[in-house]
Amino acid sequence: MADVSTILVVDDERDLVELLSVNLEAAGHHVRQAHNGDEALRSATEFPPDLVILDLMMPGLPGTEVARRLRANPRTARVPIIMLTARAAEADQVVGLSLGADDYITKPFSMKVLKARVDAVLRRASASPLSENVSIGPLTLDLAAHEASIEGEVLKLTPTEYRLLCALVEAQGRTLSRAQLVDFAMGPGIAVTDRVIDVHIAAVRRKLGAFAEMIRTVRGVGYRIVPLAQAGESSPKAHSSQR
Repeated sequence: MADVSTILVVDDERDLVELLSVNLEAAGHHVRQAHNGDEALRSATEFPPDLVILDLMMPGLPGTEVARRLRANPRTARVPIIMLTARAAEADQVVGLSLGADDYITKPFSMKVLKARVDAVLRRASASPLSENVSIGPLTLDLAAHEASIEGEVLKLTPTEYRLLCALVEAQGRTLSRAQLVDFAMGPGIAVTDRVIDVHIAAVRRKLGAFAEMIRTVRGVGYRIVPLAQAGESSPKAHSSQR
């Protein structure tokens, strides 16, 4: 990522976009603007930004669909997304985060809080990893490339999903509480419900496919990851070949 981060601000409220732009540029960022979903997709695809601040509720193409398409496009799949919305219900947070958002801020918000969350997301995205691979069973993390793969096939993970998987693997089978996973994946001081972490874990499990059972739920505590042999499983490929 460049020294000056490029942030794409997407909202149909032009006054809010201008306000965000002025404050973010004053904080040293370069800001691009979009006022609807189609414009946002064109801008992000042509010149992928370092971060997208995306309104959830927009006329025409809603933010949920914009997020889904950004995550589906290889050029923008790893770009962090902060969702903005006037709806504070937990269900709305879950929807946004399940689509791959890295953080979620409800309107109205203070500019100080927004800038702190922007800095936290950018800091996590640009963190320098160790230049080595870490494996557990069929799962391998390429810490230099920020990629995870199963039996050599790269998984399409969001930045938050990748960090959750890293935290579980680095714990070496120890159980991590939801609060610990929030700190690892989203940063300390981020206020989210347990349900938010559960949604992210469910998304990681879906992407692990036949190896989803590697992530074990420890009821009332949190999650841990184990090799399939410990989970009492043989290779899923072997199972499929026997059907």
